[in-house]
Amino acid sequence: MIKVAIVVGSTRPGRKADAVARWVHDIAKKRSDAEYEVVDLQDFNLPLLDEPFPPSMGKYTLPHTKAWAAKVAAYDAYVFVTPEYNHSTSGALKNALDYLYAEWNNKAAGFVAYGSAGGVRAVEHLRLIAAELQMATVRAQVQLSLFTDFESFAVFKPDPHKEKSVNAMLDQLVSWGTALQTVRVKK
Repeated sequence: MIKVAIVVGSTRPGRKADAVARWVHDIAKKRSDAEYEVVDLQDFNLPLLDEPFPPSMGKYTLPHTKAWAAKVAAYDAYVFVTPEYNHSTSGALKNALDYLYAEWNNKAAGFVAYGSAGGVRAVEHLRLIAAELQMATVRAQVQLSLFTDFESFAVFKPDPHKEKSVNAMLDQLVSWGTALQTVRVKK
């Protein structure tokens, strides 16, 4: 059985990503096809790229990088929960992705995004980043609108029909995450 991290992709005060991630986790817990865990970027307190070597070298020197690398390496697939800020993802999520390289390789990624346009532009950017990190992204994604899925743009109250899109994304993610296990070389 594969392990899937549901990554809270924002560290901003007043963020909505943690509520969205808990909702995704609640849906995922009803399934028996993978182990699901919420991973909150806020718990890792990653400064802006402070390692002396490029991530592709795998020479991590700092405790926060080593902790983040160990956490990411433990999973076979990821659901990235992201807000859309200025037509892209959050700086915190971009930074967290950029910190590592090999830990992301040959793993699957799915997306749950929210914003005024459903977070689609954030996901477009994340797909490009994931491709460079040698991740396989699944087509199905979850789009949440600040206008219809958040009461007064603040309290997360998703349309009940959105659960179907979460399960469609997870179906693809688990399939790809399982298949990619055969590609990765275990160390």
